[in-house]
Amino acid sequence: MAPQDWEDWLRLLTTDGVGTATARRLLAAFGPPGQVLAQPLAELSRVAGEAVARRLREAPAGWETLRAQTAAWLAQPGHHLIALGDPAYPAALLATPDPPVLLHVAGDPAALAAPRALAIVGSRHATPQGLANARAFAAELAGRGVAIVSGLAAGIDGAAHEGALQAGGITVAVVGTGADRVYPARHQALARRLVEAGGAIVSEHPLGTPPLAPNFPRRNRLIAGLTQGTLVVEAALGSGSLITAELAAQMGREVFAIPGSIHAPQARGCHALIRQGAKLVETVEHIEEELRAVWGRLETPAPRPGAPAAAAASADEGDPVLRALGHDPLDFDALQARCGWDTAALQAHLLTLELDGVVARLPGGRLQRVARA
Repeated sequence: MAPQDWEDWLRLLTTDGVGTATARRLLAAFGPPGQVLAQPLAELSRVAGEAVARRLREAPAGWETLRAQTAAWLAQPGHHLIALGDPAYPAALLATPDPPVLLHVAGDPAALAAPRALAIVGSRHATPQGLANARAFAAELAGRGVAIVSGLAAGIDGAAHEGALQAGGITVAVVGTGADRVYPARHQALARRLVEAGGAIVSEHPLGTPPLAPNFPRRNRLIAGLTQGTLVVEAALGSGSLITAELAAQMGREVFAIPGSIHAPQARGCHALIRQGAKLVETVEHIEEELRAVWGRLETPAPRPGAPAAAAASADEGDPVLRALGHDPLDFDALQARCGWDTAALQAHLLTLELDGVVARLPGGRLQRVARA
């Protein structure tokens, strides 16, 4: 991403009052961030309200410091900013209700697009047996080529990352801080090892963001969204890992839970999930049985070399939103009625198609397919 581009993305997203939903509305209305920031006050007010529009006209507080900090971070090998519309943006997140607009990635971005990925989560205050189970399941799955996604937290998260690394596998840490910070601090070495092993640390927060409590439930949607299923190893009632499981279920992803003693507080969250329909698992095979069909669909062969235009056209025809749009101009509501997607997911996907030059927004807000050259 060119310096001016990432600066525009970052400035837009660090403006007070601009969350992911507002950012997507602005991007859908005006195009890339540079065009958003160039809009007159009246146009910005129409989409985001006058208060936000006025703030967009000025650099956010601390902007120069953040810009310098981000430039220095990006200059280091393996550090990336990935925005909606970027080919490296994880496709799995586009199917979630609230995909982040910009990701900070330390490590290999390809790790975020693994065709077989499982979230392993659980209590920060895990029992020795819970930690052993997390390591064992992660190691066996990673040894079979499954990417392990977790949150780098103490307890089950750390054990899951460790298990994947012990098996020589790929593991991704989704953090609730800036990508330049490791929390808890004792996981510094673990974070470094997972990046060196071909995995990644990913965050939607600006660099320097401390471990603020509201950020952790939000990061859980990314843990669930990057994977085809979530395994809860051990969790008390009220554990944050139950949020991840709930989000996974809402996204239509599989939820698994390991049972424990009926007398153990750290097993009650898993038992509650099982009563609600989560799959009870005792072995890795139980997970593979449930996900085999999904993983088989995702592990499609790489495209054969050929005419780029023909390949692009074929890919376009496979896009459900483009098929619903057809070849005549259509407004957003009509398109949504045709394809049945929720508003946030459709806006995010349309933005990707616009930035890819496949869809154009006409005067009045109607959408039109653009023929590839």
